[in-house]
Amino acid sequence: MTKNLLTVKDLCAGIPGQEIIKGINLKINYGEIHVIMGPNGSGKSTLANVLMNNPQYKVSKGDILLDGESILADTTDVRAKKGLFMSFQNPVEVPGLTVENFLRASNQEINQENIGIIDFHEKLLDYADVLEMDEKYLDRYLNVGFSGGEKKKNEILQLLTLNPKLAILDETDSGLDVDAVRVVSKGIEKFLSEKNSVLIITHHNEILNNIPIDQVHVIMDGEIVKDGDESLIHEIEAKGFGWIKDEVDNEQKKED
Repeated sequence: MTKNLLTVKDLCAGIPGQEIIKGINLKINYGEIHVIMGPNGSGKSTLANVLMNNPQYKVSKGDILLDGESILADTTDVRAKKGLFMSFQNPVEVPGLTVENFLRASNQEINQENIGIIDFHEKLLDYADVLEMDEKYLDRYLNVGFSGGEKKKNEILQLLTLNPKLAILDETDSGLDVDAVRVVSKGIEKFLSEKNSVLIITHHNEILNNIPIDQVHVIMDGEIVKDGDESLIHEIEAKGFGWIKDEVDNEQKKED
């Protein structure tokens, strides 16, 4: 029997004076990979930020349940401790803090796991090997001087290290070349198990080529207007989003 991990119920949210998310409903079970696609400005990244409780956005209606319990009142750090993880489109640089020290401190805080320095270092080396990262990166300051691809690989390294319940990957593939996309995909495959799930927000199809997709959701104007399986990705690749908008408009005309 499949167990539900995340449930989004009739969620409405936005910034002062502008509603961006308009009644989204979404269910993600353990062990699943879901993909959210949509035109620019449709609300994809806003949804990700609302799930992590970015204070820039306010929820006006609805609920977010993790393992059947509402997390709407939880702060970002509490949601992280409960198992939510989000990768960013543009990871920040943190001078003075090495990648390894950051990951060890994060692991101790999130997972309450006091793993020895040597054991933790060996674990990081294993993950770095999966992501084809030179171990020297572990001694560098967090994202300082990293290329776009290196920053995104570092985000996946964090994902593997923290091992959350739900990974929200917000355009992790943005700006990556073919080889970097392949490596990031390999990291996602390494992460996925029956004890977690992945929500991928993307404009592109390359990162999805080698990953088993369970459901695809298309967002337009803050609403999920179409759901489907992996074949929907190929339709969008071939025809764009225009045909979906036409479907929505036609349905609206029938209702009117």
